[in-house]
Amino acid sequence: MTTPILPVILSGGSGSRLWPLSREQYPKQLLPLVGGESMLQLTVCRLDGLPGIQAPLLVCNENHRFAVAEQLRQEGREGTIVLEPAGRNTAPALTLAALLARRDGADPVMVVMPADHVIMNEALFRTAVSSAVELAASGKAVTFGITPDAPETGYGYIQVGEAVAARSAAFMLARFVEKPDRATAETYLDSGNYLWNSGIFVLKASTWLDTLAHCRADILEACRAAVAEVKTDGDFVRALKAAFEACPSDSIDYAVMERLNQGITGLPQGVVIPLDAGWSDVGSWDSLWAVLDKDAGGNTTRGDVILEGCANTLAFSQNRLVACIGVNDLIVVETDDAILIAQHDAAQDVKKIVDRLKGSRPALTQLHRKVHRPWGWFDGIDAGQRFQVKRIVVNPGAQLSLQMHHHRAEHWIVVSGTAKVTRGEEYFLISENESTYIPLGVTHRLENPGKLPLEMIEVQSGSYLGEDDIVRFEDTYGR
Repeated sequence: MTTPILPVILSGGSGSRLWPLSREQYPKQLLPLVGGESMLQLTVCRLDGLPGIQAPLLVCNENHRFAVAEQLRQEGREGTIVLEPAGRNTAPALTLAALLARRDGADPVMVVMPADHVIMNEALFRTAVSSAVELAASGKAVTFGITPDAPETGYGYIQVGEAVAARSAAFMLARFVEKPDRATAETYLDSGNYLWNSGIFVLKASTWLDTLAHCRADILEACRAAVAEVKTDGDFVRALKAAFEACPSDSIDYAVMERLNQGITGLPQGVVIPLDAGWSDVGSWDSLWAVLDKDAGGNTTRGDVILEGCANTLAFSQNRLVACIGVNDLIVVETDDAILIAQHDAAQDVKKIVDRLKGSRPALTQLHRKVHRPWGWFDGIDAGQRFQVKRIVVNPGAQLSLQMHHHRAEHWIVVSGTAKVTRGEEYFLISENESTYIPLGVTHRLENPGKLPLEMIEVQSGSYLGEDDIVRFEDTYGR
């Protein structure tokens, strides 16, 4: 009988070390950093072809829900999207997934994967997952340890114990260890007895819940309350906000995995499978450079970039020409509102810049100039005292909320496509090269009734132009 396999994809986190591309409202897992598809999309497809594979269950931040749903749609995939009302780390996120997986009496083997990892050799990964599923089906809790190729100080480590069986590729978990200093990491590498902690886990839903009941009953109780009356909202499953906010925060490692094989009665065996499949958690620009294709000089580029006499340089451009001459070991990232320049060995310190910006210019850490919405996107082209200009693209068949503004009026000019406009009691169409005016305080709605994207220029004018000056009366997306 084929073992049912449930991919559980954890899509939390802000990816602050990949600023300025990664922002809180559009973090690294939603970005196409290693190809044409986002890291989330690559993760969703990673287990394709395994017998017994089910539609994925994704746990994500509520603020990212529409982007996650759209990226699933682009892949032609169905799946369950569970919304976390607040960030509580990976153990509560997995608990929500396990409780929902058990609701109808099923007990699938969960393959728990962060949405922001890269695995270059996916065929080898699927082979390792198949072995892990077999072990997990027998009640074991399995993780993958990455075969280290350097004394990395940015990862936690797993010490390997005895082989699970003769000629087995799986080993008993001896212990987890925290991120080491350089000297300690070198001893780990030399011993051949330590692996990097991948953060990928394979175990039955019941195994996780039963183990959590022993280790962190408080987390289990809070999560049970949070899914006691889940609400389905379009593509999304919503946990109860108050109950989940009361849940303690903890990671899968700390809550459960580090306690296995320590002689505690009632806990499953913890098993680790070594994996050498080109894994990276892409935790910094330096680690992204390491997994990308490079030229003969070790350079990797994206966008409009010219290099002359450079080596080991990562240069990304979103909008403008970036030209680098005679630089080595450099990271250059250009976006429409920020430019990052850093040495490779200082890549981890990008988070320090982000922390400083949170205090002085928080918008630069939260949103790009181009802001994605469930109906399409807008780009803030220009702004000044009492005005701002946006380029707006509305997807075919989509509509904005029926809304009103207290402090601004709006002028709409159609660049391409056709717009259906609600303005007070009026309903009318405007086409390419036509425009209309929405006075301050008037109820209005913008729709795209056509089969092609609607592109517009919006000019806002008034005493206050913040995005929070919106009173919504009707909204397809439940905002």
